[in-house]
Amino acid sequence: MEVVRVSVGRPQSLTHNGQTLKSAIDKQAVAERVFLSRVNFEGDEQADLVHHGGPDKAVCAYPDEHYAYWEETLGVKLPANAFGENLTLRGLPESEVRIGDTFQIGEAVLQVCQPRIPCGKINMRTGVPNFVKKFKESGFTGYYLRVLQEGFVEANPQIRRLERGKGLSIEAINRVLFQEQQSIAMLKSIIADEVLADSLRDHLTRQLEQLERKGADANA
Repeated sequence: MEVVRVSVGRPQSLTHNGQTLKSAIDKQAVAERVFLSRVNFEGDEQADLVHHGGPDKAVCAYPDEHYAYWEETLGVKLPANAFGENLTLRGLPESEVRIGDTFQIGEAVLQVCQPRIPCGKINMRTGVPNFVKKFKESGFTGYYLRVLQEGFVEANPQIRRLERGKGLSIEAINRVLFQEQQSIAMLKSIIADEVLADSLRDHLTRQLEQLERKGADANA
């Protein structure tokens, strides 16, 4: 496993199909070491602080292997950091990464805490209509990490796994989130993981309550 790129970006205007909005999805690879705090890399910001940013979305990672898949599937050449990730990683796809996995990258220590739930800005970034739907259905979403230990990260840092998480894989959780493979038992298992991001736990708790109500109504 290795870090291919470390990238940061600040909000700028994006225009697509006549719509203009602010976004920091267009990130550029750093050329020198950069400090990683509890909430972001130095030089990295978010335009939408309701849906992006915060300790449980401090770092967005995306597997480098997926670029070839998307270019073949879409028939387009994608730019580097096409998905707005901070870390482009090789050898750490969603199937091999669990909630709670802990990594050291440079001086910093990071912990996987939730899948990346994409927004419509990916359509604008890639120029592919309705791409966000394909992105979710594929399960190739990437994931977010929180920062357990702040520190400097080199432009081409080494990465090593410090601890294997006890939670489900990102791939398994994506099936629940985006492919409707839900059950009460599965939702309870995910929600019970103490390492899971609070925002995702709240979201899945609401889904669990809906499933339980449906079950109660069916048995009434």
